[in-house]
Formats: sequence, structure tokens, C-alpha cells
Amino acid sequence: MAVIQSESHMPRSETPLRSDLFPEISPFASGMLAVDGRHTIYWEQSGNPEGVPVVFLHGGPGAGSAPVHRRFFDPQFYRIVVFDQRGCGRSMPLGELHDNTTGHLVADMEKLRTHLGIHQWLLFGGSWGSTLALAYGLKHPERVTGFILRGIFLGARSEIEWFLHGMRAIFPEAWRDFAEHLPAAERADLLGNYYRRLTDRNPDNHRPAARAWSRYEAACSTLYPTARAPFESDHGGFALALSRIEAHYFANGTFVPEGWPWSDLDRIRHLPSTIVQGRYDIVCPPVTADALARAWPEARYVVVPDAGHSALEPGIRAALVNATESSRLSSSDVDLFAPRFPWET
Repeated sequence: MAVIQSESHMPRSETPLRSDLFPEISPFASGMLAVDGRHTIYWEQSGNPEGVPVVFLHGGPGAGSAPVHRRFFDPQFYRIVVFDQRGCGRSMPLGELHDNTTGHLVADMEKLRTHLGIHQWLLFGGSWGSTLALAYGLKHPERVTGFILRGIFLGARSEIEWFLHGMRAIFPEAWRDFAEHLPAAERADLLGNYYRRLTDRNPDNHRPAARAWSRYEAACSTLYPTARAPFESDHGGFALALSRIEAHYFANGTFVPEGWPWSDLDRIRHLPSTIVQGRYDIVCPPVTADALARAWPEARYVVVPDAGHSALEPGIRAALVNATESSRLSSSDVDLFAPRFPWET
């Protein structure tokens, strides 16, 4: 059965594994990989060149990677692969929607794995990254050593509707700013009209829409608000890439069939897996992670009681680093399903 962690228990005496980020590191290799005639993706490797391969799958879709993402992994043990998905971050062309689907991203991962000479790798992904990790794992289970997933999102229509409308119940002010960016006549179809504006070639139309979309998502992503106002200026075009690609995937049902991935989970249930979920994750509410954990009873399921959606919130960060540390230890060294935190059963 899944080990569902509870926030209602008193602290335990067990000493947890490391739960803070590792020090900053620089890549030992990086490059651009042409994955077709249009798209070129950025990749980098850091840590131990002879270590256990792990690939970081960023969220969004469209968000891109950052240097901090290398720091979830012990650089002495892991060969850390980070890349920007099509149209994201340092991949080119930035914000490109043509030939940009979930299937294309899965194929890109296989091209990158082959290019780097990796036989198998551990998949580490949160939010949209959890979707992509599952999509890749179900397509290529023989290439996967395990999963560490956070803030589960499975691309269902209900999840997209929650993002567009449901979060209003918790963040009415942020939602009002998001909705009222559009003229009143366009608010009946938020996704369609945002998508239209975000794909408009006129910067006077797409830039304000990108800032409004990105501000909305950022405002709802943490348990405690931050003082920083993200994406107020977007000279690099990253807010536009995030919002445009995200709207593109949402408008197309994230390019996965409705009801996915439930009927295929048996292909990967034998692989060691950890699911980390913030109790107060509003962007990707716990109901989806709970359903995944129930369908995947072999997975370790950690609910962080004082966290929202962001991977960098203290509780989420601790649980994720703990998961990567647990993964590197053999079962003879540590019980991978033993409690790690005071709130665990």
C-alpha cells in the first residue's frame, strides 16, 4: 500500500536524511541538440560524470529550467541532466508552438538520452514535469530506474478548468486581475481569448497578456506570498514563452487522451517511486496526487502539511531532497519507506 504521510502525528525520534539543497554547482558539459528541422533544445550535465543519471523535468509547460534545479541532487553521486523543453528557456526558437506536443517532448527526451549515452535514468519532475515524466515512463519503461514526482498534474480537462476558474475560490483577487485583463465580452472564454492574444504577433497584445497570465499563476503557487512581483518586465521573453506554451497545451488537452494514464500504470508500478504533494497546493490540488497514490500503492506518498505548489518552498524542498537521498541509498542501508519527517506515520 502507499505510505500516506499524515500531518496529525507528533514528532518522531528518527533522524531524517538530508533535507536542504546542495551547494551551487556549474555544469561540466552543455550544448544544443537539434531534435528536428525546427527545434533545438538546450541541455547541460553537472555533478559526477560517472554517477547515476537523473533528469530534471521542469514545469509549465513552458517554464524552462534554472541553476537551482541542479541542487536537488548530491553532485558526488548523481550525473545530473537538466534541459529546456521545446520552446522554453534557452531552447530555440523561444515560444515556438509548431510541432510542440507531449509526444514531441517524449521523443526529445529519447534523443537526448541517446545523445548523452545514457542507458537508464531516474525521472524527477514536478507539476507539468510530473505529466511528462509519466508520459515518458509509460512509453519507455525500460529506460527508467524510478520516479520522483511533485505537485501531480495529469492534464485532465477538470484540472485545466480548475486552473482557469476553480482557483478563484481561494485567490479571488488574483483571479479577478487575471480575468479582468480581458474585456468583459471576452471573459466567457478565458482560455480561448488568452490563447488568441498570446499568439498574436503584435507585442502590444501578447506582452500584457503574458504578464497577466504569469502573475496569476505565480500568485497562486506558494503558501505564503512573496514580495517579488514576477514577470513585471520580460525582456528575455520567458513570461511569453511560459504563458503561450501553457495556453497551447491547455487548449489541446495537454495532448493526452482523457482518462490517461490510469489504464497503463501497470507498466511502471514495479519501479521505485516517490510522490511529494503540498497539502495546500492550489495550482495542482492534492486530489490528483491522492488518486495517483491509490492507483499506485507501491509508491511512497508524502504529503507536506505546510506547503503549496512551489518546489522551492521549505517543506517541499526538504521532501524532494530527502527523496533523492533515499533513492541513492540501497535498501540494505535504509528503509526507503521509513518515516523521514515529524508528520509521517
